[in-house]
Amino acid sequence: MTLQLMEGSEAIAEAAIAAGCRFFSGYPMTPFTETLEHFSKKLPEVGGSCINAESELEAVGMAWGALATGARAATGSTGQGLALMQESFSEITRAELPLVTFNMSRGQGDYFQSTRGGGHGDYRQIVLAPMDIREAVELTQLAFHLADRWRNPVIFYGDYLLTHTYEAVDVQRIEFEALPEKDWALDGSLSGTGRSRIITPLGFEKAGSGRGGGDLTEFWNRLAAKHREIEKAEARAEAAFTEDAELVVVAFGTSAKFVSYVVRQLREDGVAVGYVRPITLWPFPYAAVRAATENAQRVAVFELNGGQMIDDVRLSVLDRAPVVSIGGISTDGSGFGVGPLLDAEIIRERVEHALKGEEVSP
Repeated sequence: MTLQLMEGSEAIAEAAIAAGCRFFSGYPMTPFTETLEHFSKKLPEVGGSCINAESELEAVGMAWGALATGARAATGSTGQGLALMQESFSEITRAELPLVTFNMSRGQGDYFQSTRGGGHGDYRQIVLAPMDIREAVELTQLAFHLADRWRNPVIFYGDYLLTHTYEAVDVQRIEFEALPEKDWALDGSLSGTGRSRIITPLGFEKAGSGRGGGDLTEFWNRLAAKHREIEKAEARAEAAFTEDAELVVVAFGTSAKFVSYVVRQLREDGVAVGYVRPITLWPFPYAAVRAATENAQRVAVFELNGGQMIDDVRLSVLDRAPVVSIGGISTDGSGFGVGPLLDAEIIRERVEHALKGEEVSP
């Protein structure tokens, strides 16, 4: 193992390249800009390409084209930039292209955008939310693997803190199980043979392809069945100290690391508190959250927004215990999401209030 001190954005770019990413396109917007800069420096060194597009619309379109050839390709932005890509996200999902999107968000206000989407039609995207740079290196590579495994886009949900802090990490290629050949890719080899392929979000394929031949009902049902399989297979979560916890705190992303630290402190002081962390925001780990909160008298949700993940937590708990918010909107003057609530003492105080059944002001 060779540890190297890296900024998060650099480690993520290195991990993507280790996973085989050879095309990246994006438009600069803080806190995503540094990720784009690292891709632009590192991809040409391994024979890849990085394009600073004219806008987010062009960036996602360029990635779409690269994906159609079978390349491992990615794009990214902040939530504001990804809002411009929503139509393409829904169509890329229905075209079954394995896009990886890096959302270096300005806080945790993009939960609904990432898990519910803003495009049209029936579609779902896997969402991975690392809590630190070490895990980001692992989940970046997992993102490319899952995208190829399921032929379905994956969103990597990062933030300013993840991309702009430093950590000693060892970026090595992770070997996953073998994947099927990309026999759907457009490489030009079948042109003029009568067996050429097309890739489209409308579900139409050329006659003789054996994949629907224009029957949209069959196409939609097959996609829906695939997304149900993803829900069964890919939900991920981490939990600790939940067996005897009176209060279980639920948190995701970088804020979960603060919550984990506070819970461990309270445990050392003999306080019966635990935590559970969704690693996949979609599929949401309902069963894991349900199991972690089964014996709790109360459930507290710490998220840095006006209340978004709390809806999924309530669906997990199903009225077996009160579910309360102990987070809230917290940002700095530039709106990057690193605000006063990211303070262990403040989080501890809010957890203690929740233990007593006291209301926590936003």
